[in-house]
Amino acid sequence: MDSIRIGRGGRRAFTLIELIAVIVVLAILSGVALPKFFDYSAKAKESACRGALGGVRSAIANFYSNSAVAGSPAYPSLAELRTAGTVMQEAIPENPYNGDSRIRAASWDANNPSVSGNRGWCYDEATGKFWPNTNLLGENIW
Repeated sequence: MDSIRIGRGGRRAFTLIELIAVIVVLAILSGVALPKFFDYSAKAKESACRGALGGVRSAIANFYSNSAVAGSPAYPSLAELRTAGTVMQEAIPENPYNGDSRIRAASWDANNPSVSGNRGWCYDEATGKFWPNTNLLGENIW
């Protein structure tokens, strides 16, 4: 006999040491992989937020320049910014940090941008500043 037979069915089985070794290897692999996954998740949220900010800020700048060419330069109102087809062709994207696409009126302060409430974005009509409504890692000052 060249293999170990267990029970009447003649099936081979793993030893307890082999099972423990596999569990240890899986634990080590997960210990290495999980931190990388969470790092990628945070970077994906940051990239999505920066992309959304770039698109909305470009639309606001385009609105301002079009109104300046027409003779009365002005940033879009909050109502205009919220209305799809006025400033942006599509609706404002969701803030990836809180999953909300609503915009709240706020006042811009370069040293301490306003963040509060449960809205996704903040907008200052007077200055045309648009930023995410979050205070995680300083994302509100991009």
